[in-house]
Amino acid sequence: MAPPSTRTLGALLSRYDRAGTPVSCEPVAQGLLNRGYRLATTHGRFFLKHYVDGATADSATIARQHRATVRLRALGLPVAAPLADANGRTVAVIGGRPYALYPWVEGRHRSGGDLDEQQSRRLGALLGLVHTTLARVLRGPEPAPASALAGADPTETDRLIDELLRLVRRARACEPRDPFDRLAEQRLLERRVLLEQHAHRRPPAATSCVTGWVHGDFHPLNLLYRGAEPAAILDWDRLGVQPRAEEAVRAAVIFFLREPDGTLDLAKVHAYARAYRSAAEVPAAELAAAVHRVWWERLNDFWTLRWRYERDDRRADPLFPAAAALAVWWTREYDAVLTAFTG
Repeated sequence: MAPPSTRTLGALLSRYDRAGTPVSCEPVAQGLLNRGYRLATTHGRFFLKHYVDGATADSATIARQHRATVRLRALGLPVAAPLADANGRTVAVIGGRPYALYPWVEGRHRSGGDLDEQQSRRLGALLGLVHTTLARVLRGPEPAPASALAGADPTETDRLIDELLRLVRRARACEPRDPFDRLAEQRLLERRVLLEQHAHRRPPAATSCVTGWVHGDFHPLNLLYRGAEPAAILDWDRLGVQPRAEEAVRAAVIFFLREPDGTLDLAKVHAYARAYRSAAEVPAAELAAAVHRVWWERLNDFWTLRWRYERDDRRADPLFPAAAALAVWWTREYDAVLTAFTG
């Protein structure tokens, strides 16, 4: 991921008052959609975002993200909002490519293992506040939410398991000593049995779930802490209209996943979920339905294996062992997980 040229950086910075001239520009951890850089200038440090993903780089999508984050920031939420240039614009198109400049935010990422129960409550309350405030700042016509389809079809998942097993076994023939391939085969066979046992629990179409504006990708790498307090919610590329309670469940599953055994810290989940329900005014029944849909989603999901074996992209490999173990553990401890979210 080569940084923009010195010429591009100079043209970009010239649009901003007191931004200075470029000194260095280094990539930060690459996201899945767009690109980010740590930009140092003669006047300070900035975060430079380069929009490259077709689904999130169109002008209307970027404008909506920027409008939302600027308003959230003005209302006191810890949100990283773009800087406006001398003409009040937050997007600079250089050479046909859109960029945005952000202040550099000092902080560190914290997983749920770094949070105590009180901090877990604050995390849930923060996400609830994000959801309710987004509903205020993004008034007007909303894009249609993702289709409210029934949960994944286990018959289709079984076909996918067949294909992945074929690819795994082909890889093992080439690299017979790779422990990842052996684990992948074991988990695929295990998941097939679970899906046969629980096919009758496929959730119905989520036509009655409450949708609203959500961050879309709320997890530890998109939240910076300064000490014990959240300093900035980052990366709003997936801002959209979705079932709001599902975002709360997915976020909890990522934050409070214990690695490598693939269990959840249910005490922290409980603290987080109660605070979220209170802040977002979400009834327990809505969260219970979301828990079921996300559980089924995880039981049918093999995205990390598809990246490795279909795309030859191994960036997600470290996520697979705990995620695969979680699907098994969550199925076994379904009632306890449901109680943690709704009790």
